[in-house]
Amino acid sequence: MGQLIKLQDYVSRYEQNIYEYPTRYVRLKKQQWEKIYSLWESDSIIESIQPVSTNWLEEDKQPLVDRMKGFFKRERKDEEVVEKEIQSEVQESSGLSFSPSFTFKPATEVELKHQFLDQLFRFQMKWASTTLLEQSNISKKYLYDHRLKYFLQRFPDTTLVMYEPIFLLKKAPVEVETILITPTEVWCISFLEEEDHAVFQGTKERFWVKRHQDQEQKVLNPLIGLNRTEKIVKKIFELYEIELPIHKVVLSRNGYIDYPFPPYGLQLIEKRNYEEWFQTMRSNKTPLKHAQLKAAQMLLQFSQTTSMRRLEWDVLNKGEQEEKEF
Repeated sequence: MGQLIKLQDYVSRYEQNIYEYPTRYVRLKKQQWEKIYSLWESDSIIESIQPVSTNWLEEDKQPLVDRMKGFFKRERKDEEVVEKEIQSEVQESSGLSFSPSFTFKPATEVELKHQFLDQLFRFQMKWASTTLLEQSNISKKYLYDHRLKYFLQRFPDTTLVMYEPIFLLKKAPVEVETILITPTEVWCISFLEEEDHAVFQGTKERFWVKRHQDQEQKVLNPLIGLNRTEKIVKKIFELYEIELPIHKVVLSRNGYIDYPFPPYGLQLIEKRNYEEWFQTMRSNKTPLKHAQLKAAQMLLQFSQTTSMRRLEWDVLNKGEQEEKEF
């Protein structure tokens, strides 16, 4: 399951420490899968069944506030010690640690995996929109985005995903295509998916032509955004001497692309060659690499972030001030 290190311009805990969170995620996923699989095998999973939350992005903040007030009533400790204790409390109480529960008992291991991955997807969305102090408001469209789920649920754990990120270059926001950072290479991917079996005629012009059931329609040339994405990634890599191959892909899983002489360096992945490409991506067993994490760190550094202070911290600060005044 790929790791969502950046979603749009939302605050991400991967921005805080890209060298820590990817390995923590892999370890956490493995531990929780083994735990829930053991419960399922022993028929003990019934004890963890809970009702479906109607708004799982809303955290149960009050218990966290109550537990953390204790930190401010103690004698002042070394700031680093307090910081570690607070982080531990936040992870346990605010949904930033992953402990799956289930709404029904899966009949098969396949059902178990699907339910586990869906819960893990929700957890990833929290990591991609909150930190200890900040949070971003997620657009509901991403909660049901099948392309986002595709990258997060069907690619290896070592694939770092920047989904529709926004870069901040010379104080100007620039929207780019999805970026996958694997241990050995970087993929800039533009989707070209509409009706099943649609045929896209590639050109060097601003528009391509889509043909479906004897009808023709113009669609924006996907290379416009793809070339912009590649140019930004290349510039950042050159600036920080990062040596990772960069690939450009136009991806159409359910259609066909007709482009006899595509530009150099462009890969057209469509219905006829998609499965081969996908299985190659899936079978990459290379562990996380330093160059990969450095690449992710630099790309995150140039990304735009829009966030606000978390509500529970305002409550805590207000309570601490009232205690002092009292």
